[in-house]
Amino acid sequence: MKKIPLGPIMTDLRGLQLETDEHDMLMHPHTGGVILFTRNFESLEQITTLCKRIHDLRQPHLLIAVDHEGGRVQRFRDGFSHLPSCASLAKCKTNQDAESLCQKAGWLMAAELLAVGVDISFAPVLDLGGKISNVIGDRAFHTEPDQISRLAYAYMGGMKQAGMSAVGKHFPGHGSVFEDSHDDIPYDCRKYQDIQMKDLIPFERMIRGGLPGLMPAHVIYTEIDEVPAGFSSIWLEQILRKQLKFTGAIFSDDLSMKGAEVMGNYPRRAESALFAGCDMVLACNNQAGAVSILEQAEIPTNIELQSRLIGMHGRFEKNLCDLKKTVLWQERSALILNFNEKQKF
Repeated sequence: MKKIPLGPIMTDLRGLQLETDEHDMLMHPHTGGVILFTRNFESLEQITTLCKRIHDLRQPHLLIAVDHEGGRVQRFRDGFSHLPSCASLAKCKTNQDAESLCQKAGWLMAAELLAVGVDISFAPVLDLGGKISNVIGDRAFHTEPDQISRLAYAYMGGMKQAGMSAVGKHFPGHGSVFEDSHDDIPYDCRKYQDIQMKDLIPFERMIRGGLPGLMPAHVIYTEIDEVPAGFSSIWLEQILRKQLKFTGAIFSDDLSMKGAEVMGNYPRRAESALFAGCDMVLACNNQAGAVSILEQAEIPTNIELQSRLIGMHGRFEKNLCDLKKTVLWQERSALILNFNEKQKF
């Protein structure tokens, strides 16, 4: 196993196994992680083998990430618990019941992913729910910032108990714009004070509660900066780092999204995000773009990068077969299964 420090680029894979050219890409010194999608999953055995192959490449091992929030955003299905959407988790008779359910769902999600070798899930969503943003919608815990903060904190606690660091998204809030940053360039024309009094509240409170990771939005907040938040030193350095005292890892959203195209070609997008304050940028669904970043982008020196990224490594204690033999998994899996059944009626 070769010793290579973690770089700031997270890329993806085409299929179910690691191809020769992808092996070379993952050994590049600027690479630091891999994000997996549904196309990379066939079975529990296959995904476990793939994750082990990736982890065995380098020391410290590459971060393996996935979007596995539950509801309509869950990349792995067969053999995994079918997780409810965040919004449905809030539908309990009491606040205490909702918090308890969120904590157990966060644990179940994280424990199952860790058991197959995945370090982090980009969760929880801290955006406002409601009818404004279809891309967020029921991915959010609630429409009210106080409720989101409370439920997301419980969810993060469950993830931490399992051994996984949480990554809150999409700072400073994607839920108040109609456009989907995957397919469009969203503009939020509100003043900072209006954002601060609503969308920003869950992020502030989760940061005070020890949030380890965060992902900014590809949204342009026109009253604050002329570029999307993930490419803005105003948002990332002045507001997030200095004002909100966030000390964790910052992951960009996918650089292939429409909301990132305003920053230029792939190397330019990566440079802009990294120099603005991101610790790691995601170059997904366009391997030619990812390769161009690795070969052409100017990568800034970040003396805190290693400690921040290594701090996001998962705590791997059990394989999934052994996990499913535990009383804790059986109780929480049954709880979520029963909850899902009740939601159908």
